[in-house]
Amino acid sequence: MEEGSQMRGKYVADISSIREAQARINSFIHKTPVLSSESLNAVSGRRLFFKCECFQKGGAFKFRGACNAVFSLDNDQAAKGVVTHSSGNHAAALSLAAKLRGIPAYIVIPKGAPKCKVENVMRYGGQVIWSEATMQSRESVASKVLQETGAVLLHPYNDGRIISGQGTLSLELLEQAPDIDTLIVPISGLFNYSSSAKLSISSFLFLHNLYYRFLFVLIFLIQKEKKINKIVGGGLVSGVALAAKSINPAIRVLAAEPRGANDAAQSKAAGRIITLPETNTIADGLRAFLGDCTWPIVRDLVDDIITVDDKEIIEAMKLCYEILKVVVEPSGAIGLAAVLSDSFKKNPALKNCSNIGIILSGGNVDLGGLWDSFRK
Repeated sequence: MEEGSQMRGKYVADISSIREAQARINSFIHKTPVLSSESLNAVSGRRLFFKCECFQKGGAFKFRGACNAVFSLDNDQAAKGVVTHSSGNHAAALSLAAKLRGIPAYIVIPKGAPKCKVENVMRYGGQVIWSEATMQSRESVASKVLQETGAVLLHPYNDGRIISGQGTLSLELLEQAPDIDTLIVPISGLFNYSSSAKLSISSFLFLHNLYYRFLFVLIFLIQKEKKINKIVGGGLVSGVALAAKSINPAIRVLAAEPRGANDAAQSKAAGRIITLPETNTIADGLRAFLGDCTWPIVRDLVDDIITVDDKEIIEAMKLCYEILKVVVEPSGAIGLAAVLSDSFKKNPALKNCSNIGIILSGGNVDLGGLWDSFRK
């Protein structure tokens, strides 16, 4: 049977569109490294292969999808530019991709977005248009920009071109580490999030070691009060699953999700999209819900979803910093948290997962407070 032919036409992307994306973006993206660690192999009891998308242009895997979407446009479409509404890595990725093509990027960003991500958009030449924090405001402002500019709207997740671009990560990883029998991929689900910092910054004064001061402030920063509304997710795991299952139908594709935002796991179990009234997790990159393009792929091709709590995510981040010497954001560390979790280790269906590919999906963390603390 021709590679991936059983999937062709069933979903918004397939192995052909992913291979086309790979050819289209190959000269623009970084071929990110795959790291391994005997220490982490020993801790997990498996062979682990870490795909470091935190080293990708823009600091996250998002550049793959954004680049493919931008360079898929014909000249007439591209001439008027692109627009999106995003407070995360997609905003910066789209700005950079548009800059490389020489077209304008109009980025609608809600007030209160992380400073480091706004600065990334500006650094890459994106034109920032502010909105209120609500999804209604974001969509309304984006619609106004579309009418005024005639630009093309590129959704962060729910778009076949985006999914195809993210799938190139899977092609690359399985070429670099062909023995992999299991992939663990971050997945996002619904959020309508509001939480307050759980750590007292006054405790920081008792931490004299610079490394632990770094970890403390990092965790404090990512737990600061936030109020965020719904967006759509699942683009990464959808692209990865489509490519991996086409190359090797026997490969396991597992998704990792915060327990405080586990609507994807609930949806998978129920066989339909489940939404949550609110979520609570430090993994800010994983607070979204599955869309009509991503849900069918997750439903059919993702073998299981592993949920972990925030303490496990923080511990995984610590291991990435200490052992791999890699900066990751919470959502980037969740794959390692999953493989080290009791729910993974005690699951008899996963006992034969021996060679595991883990995607460190991003490394964009706002460290302004950390550097300020060192200057005091």
